[in-house]
Amino acid sequence: MQNTTPNLQNNLTDWLDYLHTIHISAIDMGLERVLPVFYALGIKKPNAYVFTVAGTNGKGSTTATIAGICQQAGYKVGLYQSPHLLSFNERVKINQAMASDTLLIQAFDKVEKARVACGLTLSFFEMTTLAAFWIFAEQNCDVWVLEVGLGGRLDVVNLIDPNLAVITNVGIDHVDWLGDTREKIGIEKAGILRKNMTLVYGETDMPSTILPIIAKHDVKLLQFGKDYFYQQTLQNHWQYSSEGVTLSLPQPNLSLHNTATAITAVLASELSIDMMHICQALPNIHLAGRFDKRQFLQRQWVFDVAHNEHGINFLLSQFLPFWQNYQQKQPDAKLYVIFSILADKDIDKILPKLATLPIEKLFGGEIDFFRAMPKADLQAQLANHIDDFVVYDDLAQATKQAIAGSKPHDVLLVCGSFHTIGDVLRSGFVK
Repeated sequence: MQNTTPNLQNNLTDWLDYLHTIHISAIDMGLERVLPVFYALGIKKPNAYVFTVAGTNGKGSTTATIAGICQQAGYKVGLYQSPHLLSFNERVKINQAMASDTLLIQAFDKVEKARVACGLTLSFFEMTTLAAFWIFAEQNCDVWVLEVGLGGRLDVVNLIDPNLAVITNVGIDHVDWLGDTREKIGIEKAGILRKNMTLVYGETDMPSTILPIIAKHDVKLLQFGKDYFYQQTLQNHWQYSSEGVTLSLPQPNLSLHNTATAITAVLASELSIDMMHICQALPNIHLAGRFDKRQFLQRQWVFDVAHNEHGINFLLSQFLPFWQNYQQKQPDAKLYVIFSILADKDIDKILPKLATLPIEKLFGGEIDFFRAMPKADLQAQLANHIDDFVVYDDLAQATKQAIAGSKPHDVLLVCGSFHTIGDVLRSGFVK
């Protein structure tokens, strides 16, 4: 057990490296071990309005939109998300500004002293989440928007009692920790519910196991397709509707579906938010890696963190209309894909979906992360589904070759993992 802190001085990288060494495993579900440290920090129930967002996919877009609207309404907003793409600081934001190295180091030091005093070990995610809590409390944030890392019931984010809960959707992912059916996973996601609160559920198909939990806690349910809806109207406008409310809104940068779920959450909250705040906020909310379109080297890039079957389905639902429109303007354009994935993901469910796209060539590479799918395994999996592909030692090489093999006005789709996008952006060949 690590009970002494080395001399880390004021270096965030050293702190992050150290936090990875404290606990024997990277993921350790359960709250009992974390509670003493949580209480020692003295955070408990914050004097703030708390949104907690769980779900298999779409959490990042939903939390970013909730935070952006609340900030536009004049609230000081703490936003906690994970994982990050390039910098750890992305995980902890106050009014959309990333926490500074100095503030994060101060928070880590507070959490570490509490941990050592309790004689416990905590995982990297547990330590960093407690640090985010401490920062939001220390900075007197009016609103906390918290993204659940894994599941819900046993995730460290669930130490904080939310005022309103969101479950974006329930798909099959993280089966080793959450279960291998939507019904089992639904129970874990619904663990964020509390008595007499509101739950916004972001899909029409709810696992049957969630309903008894809703009834047990006397939760008010607002479900997509029953209690709120959206539709595209004009090219740059869309319509949101719920009971008693119909809004004509500017096109957001993020998906309409997740944006509608976020709007439902803020309107159902006890916060003072109106249509003007929503209209002004939407054009200014951005989140890297979520159907993130960029022009670079005369090529059209699309970055998306889709990394499971549900996520790939959602990516395709956005990409296919985009591709059809793009080809009307650039009929000679070809599609190239840069892809890699973590070893614990169900690639057999993902690649057949990806293969339905008109891929000219796929460029793969091994992710620079301990859970990466090894190059040889990635190559063997791709051979079963993709006609033309090549796999390199890393994603920097894959990116370089994808650029060299494509032409101006072609489209390059980067997907498969947060880490895939992070490695591609860090390669220096694209930004």
